Amino acid sequence: MSLRVIGEATPVTDDDAFRREIREWLAAELTDEVRGAGGVGRENEAFEQRLAFTRRLAAAGWSTLAWPAAHGGRGASLAQQVIFHEEYARAGAPSRVDHIGTTMVGPTLIDLGTPAQQRRFLPALASVRELWCQGYSEPGAGSDLAGVTTRARLDGDRWVITGQKVWTSLAHVADWCFVLARTAPAPAGGPRSAGLSYLLVPMRQPGVTVRPIRQLTGDSEFNEVFLDDAVTEAELVVGEPGQGWKVAMATLAYERGAATVGQQIGFQRDLDDLVAVARTTGATADPALRERLTRAWIDLTVLRTHTLRVLRDPQPAASSVIKLLWTRWRQGLGELAVDVLARGDADPAAVARWQTYFLFSRADTIYGGSNEIQRGIVAERVLGLPRQARG
Repeated sequence: MSLRVIGEATPVTDDDAFRREIREWLAAELTDEVRGAGGVGRENEAFEQRLAFTRRLAAAGWSTLAWPAAHGGRGASLAQQVIFHEEYARAGAPSRVDHIGTTMVGPTLIDLGTPAQQRRFLPALASVRELWCQGYSEPGAGSDLAGVTTRARLDGDRWVITGQKVWTSLAHVADWCFVLARTAPAPAGGPRSAGLSYLLVPMRQPGVTVRPIRQLTGDSEFNEVFLDDAVTEAELVVGEPGQGWKVAMATLAYERGAATVGQQIGFQRDLDDLVAVARTTGATADPALRERLTRAWIDLTVLRTHTLRVLRDPQPAASSVIKLLWTRWRQGLGELAVDVLARGDADPAAVARWQTYFLFSRADTIYGGSNEIQRGIVAERVLGLPRQARG
């Protein structure tokens, strides 16, 4: 497949050339003011600088790497997508502010949106002119997504939406939100997911209130969102009304694609940094800590190998298995970091970083579908165990 950066004529003819291309671009564009900025528990860090960098990334055609060329993307192969995320993470490039839009909303609209929706939203997504957030979780329906109680009714040429969403990352800076809302009652004896619709809702309107939630880390990167007769146009429902569950699941599948490999490269950098701290504090003199550091490396290698295998040959409930593995690994690394720091004096910046890491990792097993839900999915879809009773 012949690929090119938007605005350039030099084709990319193989994966090695593609890897050199992204390395050279990052070497030229990545500056110290954004290097390593953002990330776990630090989503508000250097936000404006990261936004500017993400827009430069988009202008060079990297943000929509996986999109088809017909929609302004590069149509990159899976292997090239993995290469991009590997090199992006290895370079210490900042946490992107467009991932919800370009990784989740964009592919959803490309596959399931109407031509009018594609014309309206895809150019702004590709250029990062509009930012997005996700309106799924609610106070009484987090991992139990089919239990959402936010409601929307069609009133003439618009939807009127009432309800509450929570754990809404980046809602305080987002221009739009994709909202899962109930637009019809679930049929008696039928699946609770029936009757849900996937709506595209503007955030900057009187009916939307965003309240930041202060976390253990001291930051407020996610929010609760109140929808009080908020409105959106009637045609801004993706898929058929009442059939939003299919669309919502497709969005989650896009979220868990090739980018997970880049995430794991970031995990490797975290582990390398902790090993450096352990040497500084003298913690490596403890055989038990050395064994735990070695075990962390082994487990991460297993996770990466398994992820690459699944990307090549998807299996039932594969994303659930991967989430169970990486959340356990990250929480374990945070706990290991606390024990390493307890063995001696460490740089104050390192202490602050690993404290944030430890505290934020407590949430890993909850967001994105709690580990209890993931285990249930594996039990039912892989092991064939009886379906758990649901109220």
